[in-house]
Amino acid sequence: MNHVERRVVLSLAAAACAVMLVLSPMAALAQSQTPKKKAASKAEPTSAELFEYIRGALLAYSADDRVNDNLEVSIDPTYTILTVKQPDGHCDIFLSALDANTISWDVYDATDSSQTRAPLARMTVISAAGKKARTCYDNDNNVDTTIATMYARLLFSWDKIPESSGLQTKMTRAMKKLIKLSGGYGEKDIFK
Repeated sequence: MNHVERRVVLSLAAAACAVMLVLSPMAALAQSQTPKKKAASKAEPTSAELFEYIRGALLAYSADDRVNDNLEVSIDPTYTILTVKQPDGHCDIFLSALDANTISWDVYDATDSSQTRAPLARMTVISAAGKKARTCYDNDNNVDTTIATMYARLLFSWDKIPESSGLQTKMTRAMKKLIKLSGGYGEKDIFK
């Protein structure tokens, strides 16, 4: 082997050794690193947690006009009937009869001919065809037949809701999930 050939072979061997020296720590480092875990998916809220959120919001942001006040909010043990007590009686809202696709909000002027009242944020949910959304009772526990049964309404004092609270979005999301968990008609995109 002549001198030039020997130099080429030694240069190639040196280059191969250098590559091995650079790559072996990288391979060892790659093996020693623990694989990153995927972020744990957030657990879906339970019916009890959704009810507590809805109840808290209805009581915290209740009107104080002695007509539309939410005095108490309860739910039956099966989480299918939401009861809202107001000064003139109470309404049983049948969650299993509601259609989550029909939730809407509006600002309602609660003023009547005898008294000026603050505006209310009103959440309305319509029942599925052929089902009653609610039954309302007076203080003597007699059914109030003057109140429409095809939709349920939840009232909040417009003035009490903090501007950046996102209450409408959060309440809509909570109500949709509670309706679905209660056996009602879950949210569905009919245009897909």
